[in-house]
Amino acid sequence: MPELMHLQILLPFTVFADKHGVQSMVVDTREGLYGLLPQRLDCVAALEPGILAYTTEADGEVFIAVDEGILVKAGQEVRVSVRNAQGDADLGKLYAAVKEEFLNLDERERELRAALAKLESGFIRRLSGIQQT
Repeated sequence: MPELMHLQILLPFTVFADKHGVQSMVVDTREGLYGLLPQRLDCVAALEPGILAYTTEADGEVFIAVDEGILVKAGQEVRVSVRNAQGDADLGKLYAAVKEEFLNLDERERELRAALAKLESGFIRRLSGIQQT
């Protein structure tokens, strides 16, 4: 029997989940859905907001809504580092959380970054005008 995976889901200030005995996982990446089995080679993947699914013998199939982040598999260790995660809900509620919270947050973040870029460019123009005088 192959050795099973150890999954850690890390948030900026806490460990969201720490599961041993993970038999398989599916995550949402920028290239599409990505499956992991214990014997898979080591890898790194950029995650999109979506549903992370993993299977253990004790818990069966578990679904967690995750924000964007990164997954690193090294040997049997799998670490997922994301900005936000939600669990303990049915699949419909988790999809709604991804759609309403995580994807809207990304849109607000883009708007904020655009506003900051405008402020920075205005500051640089004014600074260069001061230096020319």
